[in-house]
Amino acid sequence: MSGTDALPIRRSNRTVELLVPALLGGLILAYFALPFVAFLSRTGAANITAGLSTPETQHAIRNSLITAPIATAISTVLGVPLAYVLARRSFPGKRLVEGLVVLPLIVPPVVGGAMIITAVGRFTPIGAAAAAVGVPLTDSLLGVVLAQTFVAAPFVIITARAGFGAIDERLEQASRSLGYGPLATFRNVSLPLAHGAILAGIVLTFARAIGEFGATMMVAYNPRTMPTRIWVDFIAGGIDAIVPLALTLLAITLVVLAAVQRLARVPTVIDR
Repeated sequence: MSGTDALPIRRSNRTVELLVPALLGGLILAYFALPFVAFLSRTGAANITAGLSTPETQHAIRNSLITAPIATAISTVLGVPLAYVLARRSFPGKRLVEGLVVLPLIVPPVVGGAMIITAVGRFTPIGAAAAAVGVPLTDSLLGVVLAQTFVAAPFVIITARAGFGAIDERLEQASRSLGYGPLATFRNVSLPLAHGAILAGIVLTFARAIGEFGATMMVAYNPRTMPTRIWVDFIAGGIDAIVPLALTLLAITLVVLAAVQRLARVPTVIDR
């Protein structure tokens, strides 16, 4: 049998080998898609415009659009340098630091919120001191930012670390050999080369922050954000009551997904 004749046979065998994995993967994809289809099918029964025009809903949207970018900015400014250190240096206690970075991803958000309260709640020394000067750390927009930062910051740290780790260190060494200091090398070499991963981490951090519910509910149930407002509306009026705000949050999520696919290496993973 010639090589040309054997090629269709190999392709056929490969198709058979992939059939079972494809069927199993199709089941989980169907499970992912079903809730979206079922939820979107209810939009016709809800008055979207009226739902979004209520003062409570508008305040929730405003609060989320204020706090999530702030939490993302804090996570980026503090997290990217940490990511670089973790990618480039070995030091005593590094595993402990890595564990602390991952911990907020593992701890249930409600438990994370309880932990934040024990650290900065109004009856703690830090919380009492902040409240005494008129800056309450709980039940305030600042409390929302604290909760969002706690649960979302690991995304930018982990993603940026992967980006820095993929850079050839010889490029940074070449910059240093030309007389540039550590900060100049970081700004002119490391950041530009890792910008795709960093931007993806920033976008993912924003998505996690704006959708955060558990920790936010514990630390700052008031003022409402979109997730906490959705919960209140669901308790009061069921599924139809939350459709307008839920669609708004879903739209933001879809924009985030599109941004991740454009900015990061995620598309190469998905396409495979």
